[in-house]
Amino acid sequence: MPAKKPMPKFTKAPEEMVALFGRVVEGLPEVETRRMFGYPAAFVHGQMFSSLFQSSMILRLSEPDRAAFLKDHGARLFEPMPGRPMREYAAVPPAVLASETLLRQWLRRAHGYAASLPAKQRKKASAAKKR
Repeated sequence: MPAKKPMPKFTKAPEEMVALFGRVVEGLPEVETRRMFGYPAAFVHGQMFSSLFQSSMILRLSEPDRAAFLKDHGARLFEPMPGRPMREYAAVPPAVLASETLLRQWLRRAHGYAASLPAKQRKKASAAKKR
């Protein structure tokens, strides 16, 4: 049997980033915050629209918004592992993180996009599968 590849080591999000995330998602309508893979994440109608991952903040954007975000702000597609981009998500570049006004504008776009998608119900923890 081939050896399993070790899981990459993920670092905690910086406290300043966690605080910023909390401030910018606060006040958006119908937002639920919870943790995904140990990082704060924001959902609307069960659809994730933003999250932290290590030292990055990510946004889920529509195709036109994502293209504009990449072009206008030098953002990059979000890749939790090199070579594995996560569809619809972009990492927020430092210049946007430095401006809460600009960050909130893009966060509202991400929220609006996720809110436009079909609602997802939260899955309940299932019993262990029998072998």
